[in-house]
Amino acid sequence: MYNRAMPGRTTTSAAKVGILGALYFAEGLPFGFQATALPVLLRSSGISLTAIGWAYALSLPWMLKILWAPLVDRFGPRRFGRRRAWIVPNLTCLAAAALAAAALEPGTAWVPLLALVFAMNLAAATLDIAVDGLAVDLLEPRELGYGNIAQVVGYKLGMLTGGGLLLWASAWVGWRGLFASMAALIGLVLVIALTGTPEAARPISAGTSTLREVVGRLAAALRAPGAVWLLVFIGTYKLGETMADAMFRPFLVDLGFRESEIGWWIGTWGMGCSLAGSFAGGVLASHAPRLTAVGIAAAARILPLAAQWGLALAETPARGLVVAVTSAEHFFGGALTTAMFAYMMGRVDRRIGATHYTLLATVEVLGKNPAAWISGALADRWGYAGVFGLAVALSVAYLGLLLPARLSERRPGARPAAG
Repeated sequence: MYNRAMPGRTTTSAAKVGILGALYFAEGLPFGFQATALPVLLRSSGISLTAIGWAYALSLPWMLKILWAPLVDRFGPRRFGRRRAWIVPNLTCLAAAALAAAALEPGTAWVPLLALVFAMNLAAATLDIAVDGLAVDLLEPRELGYGNIAQVVGYKLGMLTGGGLLLWASAWVGWRGLFASMAALIGLVLVIALTGTPEAARPISAGTSTLREVVGRLAAALRAPGAVWLLVFIGTYKLGETMADAMFRPFLVDLGFRESEIGWWIGTWGMGCSLAGSFAGGVLASHAPRLTAVGIAAAARILPLAAQWGLALAETPARGLVVAVTSAEHFFGGALTTAMFAYMMGRVDRRIGATHYTLLATVEVLGKNPAAWISGALADRWGYAGVFGLAVALSVAYLGLLLPARLSERRPGARPAAG
């Protein structure tokens, strides 16, 4: 592997992880703003809850990015870098959109702001395709665990910064300062992309001759032995956890927790535990076969989910116990996410790394989201205990998919994930 900026010099694992972490951090900034800061700003200006709900549709590019992922794999000049040719322009668009938002009139120019947020999501989603492709190209099998620490932790830190820290700082720097700070942070990452982004010099990174060939290879990957089990395995790993997470905050409200307490224990300590868990999951995936790492993390994740069920069954659970269970759930959930992402990255066809990984990532998102959608209706019907109990049952049942997933890797023509 070689760094285009310094031909002939080997790119170290630490350098690759650092660069990938910075790129994923930039992706997380606009999504964190949209998910956390934007609803607060809209509601503070008197915008209706219905309109705020529809504002979440601005993240649609993240769900549709598979439609243009083949273009990212197909096009890109090798001289500049096939991945960097997409990374640099999209970082530039992100920074430009943030600067444009800083120039808007605070609290009144909502339509232009929402349009800019959509543009940032489009640029960030396209950037994600290219960065995922870069990660697939650069990371050796032994590096996938640590590489996906960069992915998960970098993105979460970006979300925390864009949706938490900058919103907190806006009390002093204002609306314009919030977006100017976001643009400055993206600008720093852009400098890294221009001067230090490595590109693998292996044949698998050379690109394919036609767009049809990219699509053809993706179709072949979907027809390969074990492909259906792979999609089911990825699409169902967070069903129970997502269902429980969606109802846990309302559960805390009904227990009598104040909003500030929920923000502190879930938003601050919870995120800290999630980051620690993400790091632990990456270390685990670096020292054990990746499917084994997923199995260990998935089994451990059942414990805090069962504890949440126990909290719902108890009449008046102790506050300290609630905080401990919350912290454990975030830790083991973060560990499972990183282990699964490392497993996914190990299963792609590297010749179409950006497209294939984007497909798997789309299945991951589409697989877990419906559980959150129906969790409220189930809670109204069965109560919190019923939802948390179902979450435990789904998580236990998921362990049954480990055997067919392992067998699918051993079929002729299947791509193993161990390593």
